[in-house]
Amino acid sequence: MSWPVGSLPGMNHEIVIETWRRLLDPAKSWVLFTHGTCVILMEPAGDLAQQATTILREYGPVHVGSPAGDFNVITLDDVPGWAVTGHHPDVLTYVAPDELEEHGDLHVGLFGRAKRDRDGCEPAVVHVEDMRPG
Repeated sequence: MSWPVGSLPGMNHEIVIETWRRLLDPAKSWVLFTHGTCVILMEPAGDLAQQATTILREYGPVHVGSPAGDFNVITLDDVPGWAVTGHHPDVLTYVAPDELEEHGDLHVGLFGRAKRDRDGCEPAVVHVEDMRPG
């Protein structure tokens, strides 16, 4: 199997930001990374980008044969595409239908996992949604 490398250089981050806004609880704070991975901050504190980067550095990189290699695919109802989850419940990666030719769960899951791995190994924040009061 092969997938295109560098899935997000051409991806419109504004569309991905709006996608996550539609999918997530509007009261939650979250951070989006370059390749479409979103970290939801259940206890947001201090510098949210740094907090999310710390989580993603630990839970983003893939280690095959361990929980870090596991994934689940969620077919989205409110927007086209999928959310790929991993071994941290608050780390999800968006996969748009136009990123892949094959839309089976295995292809989508492996592709989303690879995107999460890239974000975990080379984290670059593209958006912070800070919903803390005040």
